[in-house]
Amino acid sequence: MSFNSLGLSDALLKAISKKGYTTPSPIQQKAIPPILEGKDVLASAQTGTGKTAGFTLPILQLLSQGQHLSRRPIRALILTPTRELAAQILANIKEYSEFVDLKSTVIFGGVNQNPQVTQLRQGVDILVATPGRLIDLQNQGLISLAKVEILVLDEADRMLDMGFLRDIERILKVLPTKRQNLLFSATFSKDIKKLAMGILHHPVHVEATPENTTVDAITQIVYPVAKEKKTELIIKLITEGNWKQILVFTRTKQGANKLTESMISAGIKAAAIHGNKGQGARTKALAGFKDGSLTALVATDIAARGLDIPLLPHVVNFELPNIPEDYVHRIGRTGRAGASGEAISLFSPDETVFLRDIEKLVGLNLPKENIKGFEPDPNASKEPIKQGQGRQQRDSTPRKPKTDTTNRSSNNSFGPRRPSQNNDRRSNR
Repeated sequence: MSFNSLGLSDALLKAISKKGYTTPSPIQQKAIPPILEGKDVLASAQTGTGKTAGFTLPILQLLSQGQHLSRRPIRALILTPTRELAAQILANIKEYSEFVDLKSTVIFGGVNQNPQVTQLRQGVDILVATPGRLIDLQNQGLISLAKVEILVLDEADRMLDMGFLRDIERILKVLPTKRQNLLFSATFSKDIKKLAMGILHHPVHVEATPENTTVDAITQIVYPVAKEKKTELIIKLITEGNWKQILVFTRTKQGANKLTESMISAGIKAAAIHGNKGQGARTKALAGFKDGSLTALVATDIAARGLDIPLLPHVVNFELPNIPEDYVHRIGRTGRAGASGEAISLFSPDETVFLRDIEKLVGLNLPKENIKGFEPDPNASKEPIKQGQGRQQRDSTPRKPKTDTTNRSSNNSFGPRRPSQNNDRRSNR
């Protein structure tokens, strides 16, 4: 199948041809036609399989065919959980819309709002946003969502997580009743699917690969290691393996900073990226990682959503994620677009519950290999780690968004904001 057979316009075909795209990926083949038909879509596919183009291309097609208003109100709203993902999506939109008369921009927190407000006042057809900044600007009366025709939740599982659910509900209240809804992600839990059904209207379910699966091109391996020897082991792997580019995940911001300092002391060029870092520092670190001036980028899970690094060879879970779905997103930073990659997990006994949950989710018994001198004590405790770093506690009966009639009222107030259950995610907005 070619892109020509999907019903895309000549202008869009010209743009994707310029990008070197010839054959649509499975998720693009399955998602683009129903979106062009104006249907709501719930789509899942492995990370790195072209989900962004799967919704941005048909959105551009629909908006370019619609009525063009002189003041360019926001007609498509794309919500994402992280700044990095928002910026990446805008970059894709800019490339795909090169030959159509549509304007787009992005807004997110952590930077001065004035340049963003200036762009909004000039008029945009497509807005990519993180929820926090969107709510802030709307509360200031600086943005209107009254003309939105299409709503997209990218990484929808995290967008509907307890850290974002209330923000999403507030945003839904100011959107028009009649709109198209698109939810895309690599992972959907049963609870999240139930929540999604409160937003979608008779959706088309699109699944390019089994949910929560990992890409075959990624070689996955687990190294059992004593917790206190993890830093020494990762430095050994990088230096002796002569690795040039490695993305490392930690559970906490403090852990990311500490590991980065240890790497730098060992002569490894490294930087940390997490919610406490200013946007300038995050952008600089990511740019240095992409251009090769940094060997290691140490990140919390904000980086699992939105980093698109071509041909990234190595991802290391310095600590296993306490939410198993995050494992899929973390290792999905490698093995993208058909390339091969290696995902290594440093596993200590106190993470036994986390590993068990990950293996259950992905349906694999991950291969394990001991490295001499780093083996954990066979009598070490297998109790999950303490002090707030264990498994995230979620309401076992998450609230379902209100019905369409209530959610999509003309009420223009988001009301008072409540603190998030995850400070790293809140600071990322």
